[in-house]
Amino acid sequence: MAKRGKPVDGTIPAPDDTSEDAGLRTVVEAVDEIGLGGGARVADETEADDSEAGGAAQAPERRGGVHAEVRRGVERRRGERRGAGDRRRADRRRGKDRRGVEGLAEEVVTGEQSVDELSAELRAADEQARDEQRELYRTLDLALRIGEVVLASGAGTADATATILGVTAAAGLRGCEVDITFTSIAISYQEAPDVAPETHMRVVRYRGQDFSRLTAVDQLVRRFARAELTREEASRELARIVSAGPPFPRWSSVLAWGVMAGGATLLLGGGWLITLVAVLTAIVIELSNRWFNRQRLPAFYQQVAGAFVATAVALILYAVHAPVKPSLVVAAGIIMLLAGIALTGAVQDAITGYYVTAAARSLEAMLLTGGIIAGVSLGISLGIKLGLPVAIEAQTIQLANLPIMVGSGALMAVAFAYASYAPLRGLLPVAVVGGVGSLVFTLMSRAEFGPAWSTAAAAFVVGLGGYSLGRRAGVPPLVVVVSGTVPLLPGLTIYKGLLELMSLGNLIGIVSLATAVAIGVALASGVILGEYVAQPIRREARRLEDRLAGPRLVGPRRPIRQRKERTRSHRTRRHRST
Repeated sequence: MAKRGKPVDGTIPAPDDTSEDAGLRTVVEAVDEIGLGGGARVADETEADDSEAGGAAQAPERRGGVHAEVRRGVERRRGERRGAGDRRRADRRRGKDRRGVEGLAEEVVTGEQSVDELSAELRAADEQARDEQRELYRTLDLALRIGEVVLASGAGTADATATILGVTAAAGLRGCEVDITFTSIAISYQEAPDVAPETHMRVVRYRGQDFSRLTAVDQLVRRFARAELTREEASRELARIVSAGPPFPRWSSVLAWGVMAGGATLLLGGGWLITLVAVLTAIVIELSNRWFNRQRLPAFYQQVAGAFVATAVALILYAVHAPVKPSLVVAAGIIMLLAGIALTGAVQDAITGYYVTAAARSLEAMLLTGGIIAGVSLGISLGIKLGLPVAIEAQTIQLANLPIMVGSGALMAVAFAYASYAPLRGLLPVAVVGGVGSLVFTLMSRAEFGPAWSTAAAAFVVGLGGYSLGRRAGVPPLVVVVSGTVPLLPGLTIYKGLLELMSLGNLIGIVSLATAVAIGVALASGVILGEYVAQPIRREARRLEDRLAGPRLVGPRRPIRQRKERTRSHRTRRHRST
């Protein structure tokens, strides 16, 4: 057997047939065993080198059989890898490893490196690539789960998109694309132009007003962006937040809904007796809706049932000739049911250019509002059939009642925030914003600017103040803004329009309902305008806001830089050095 080694001219000597074929087969099997798919390239390059070195005298039949077997094995390996779904990472590894596989084969054939060393080196490279792929999967999964919580809590699509991009950017994944269709979230990441993108999707299966969960996720995103948490720690913290129960007892949330309805009756000019009736009615409606929700009854029918209960209580008060204003019970019930409709998010999506989600949110808001109208209409029809004198008690806005109206607005905002499990530190800014909004609405209405423009001006103040006060209190501005707009909801206007339409049978009721729609649009658009104006106030928000299509109500404000992962060993060394 010829001694292996490099001659003076740098060419590779051709060993005998048996040793060369055995070495070639060993190299190919080692490469194919770990799935690099470069065995055919090794065999072809080795054959070319042997031909240049004078190996033309070897048996072509035997070499052709070896190469055919190698190629079949390589193709089989490639098919298995594609079937396993690792095509993108496999292509990248092949692109890197094929450049050096010829040199490795040369080292094995010439005896500079053993087959075991080659296998260990290639296995290590393959395991490293698999670790990178798993890290990519986990990062995209973390971003999708965070986006699911933000979107399910009523945030706009622009907020959810920017939050997801903030998480991926902090993890080092630049250039991600996010697509949200109201019920699903898809994120795609392409590492290079010549590499297939990695696309993941998550379905949003639940929705609800849980401000404690939204606030906790918002703080989690900020800590992750500042590199205070690793990706594993952030994932565990998110799982804890999602699986945790409400921070307050459920009975206190039910009582808060009743307090909100009582505040609505005080805002509309009711006395203590009708306020007490409205509180008890709201508690009954909330308990029934919770029971319906456990029975998986759709939200539309829950709205119908709740509105009918409020109207039925008013009919009973009409029948017993109670010395109160029964229509205020209906108005308070309508405000309570309207408070859970994410109208602000629908208008925000329309303004910021997310028309698909805006259409979906608008359709949801129309459907839920239609349920309220159906329930109230059923009660009014029943009252007309029974001959009950259902009517609307007009309210005159007087400056003497201004403190009561401002206090009632603040009480309604705080009660709604507490019922939605907002953090206690956010209740003070909610009270301030709700009271100031009610003050502006009262003054504008007293000056006869009309209900729509009065609501728009009050909503503008709410959006302007909620943006700054929310951040100072450590809660997302969405919590303050949504709670602050509750006193401005057109509950009495909707009831007035339905009563006029069904009892009088003329077009006056349609005008009143159109006025209620205009109030709703003015409410949402005024809040968004206030957010736009509030943006330049906070300087650290400018760079990130310029890259978005609209104002941010949830998520980080500062531009996200690529974070540096802190390992436990690094923290230990730093602790010891200090």
